[in-house]
Amino acid sequence: MALKNTESDYGSIAKWIHWITAILFLAAYVSVYYRQWFTEAKTPENWSALQLHLSFGVSIMVVVGLRVVWRIMDQTPKPEPGSKLEHMAAHVGHYMLYIVMIIAPVTGYIGTGVNTEFFFMFDIPKFESTEIFKYVVSDGLGLTFAEFEKPIDFIHKEILGAWLIWVLIVGHAGAALFHHFVKKDRTLLKMTSNK
Repeated sequence: MALKNTESDYGSIAKWIHWITAILFLAAYVSVYYRQWFTEAKTPENWSALQLHLSFGVSIMVVVGLRVVWRIMDQTPKPEPGSKLEHMAAHVGHYMLYIVMIIAPVTGYIGTGVNTEFFFMFDIPKFESTEIFKYVVSDGLGLTFAEFEKPIDFIHKEILGAWLIWVLIVGHAGAALFHHFVKKDRTLLKMTSNK
């Protein structure tokens, strides 16, 4: 299998980045829902689940950054035959996924009032403790962290986390399955085959 994409298939780097991103998003959701549904506030289990969620979020930021760089550097395989509307919908869906994959972890980080204990190995300072926060938010906008956190938290939890990410993921997976089982083209195979 080639490292780089070809005209007909994704290369191993694009495939690994794609599937690692999917696994990290799933892990972020599992950890946050585990925290909400199965732990009591202010317990060690609750804190550990939060720290796992934050660690997965930081990992998503790094992997998505690499994904964007790789997407710019490497060609994209040619799309399968389809109508202009199908191709436009695919492009819009992919761009929406990229936007959400960037905004979700960024709002998660900047709206969190605690340090991230990155997989319990080392601490990443909370945004409130950074010079960027002081310069842009505190001095620039004149906001306290509590004032800043409220709209950021709303975007992260209520808009992105509660429904938009799920809509995009289900749409993305549904489109891949539609191409595989209904159109019977190679769209899904481009990201899954070992060719």
